Amino acid sequence: MLNLIVQLISGAVGGNIAGSFMKNLSLGTVGNSLAGILGGGIGGQLLGLLGLAQASGGGMDIGSIVSSIAGGGVGGGVLMAIIGVIKKAMAK
Repeated sequence: MLNLIVQLISGAVGGNIAGSFMKNLSLGTVGNSLAGILGGGIGGQLLGLLGLAQASGGGMDIGSIVSSIAGGGVGGGVLMAIIGVIKKAMAK
């Protein structure tokens, strides 16, 4: 459960960082955070399914925490960018 919370928080941070770097795809702070939270949860769980992270492991070692942060952050940034591209394409 703690890994999921770490993934969601790092996803929100990753979504906002990606939004600050890609201003033309940014969804605003709230939109970036929501997309990041969703992407962080999905990204972290995908890493767990692939065996690259302990998504539901009992122990909280440093490797598990780092993989949760990385999976959540990257997943949040990627989903924010995908939603930004879709939103920009629909606006045309």
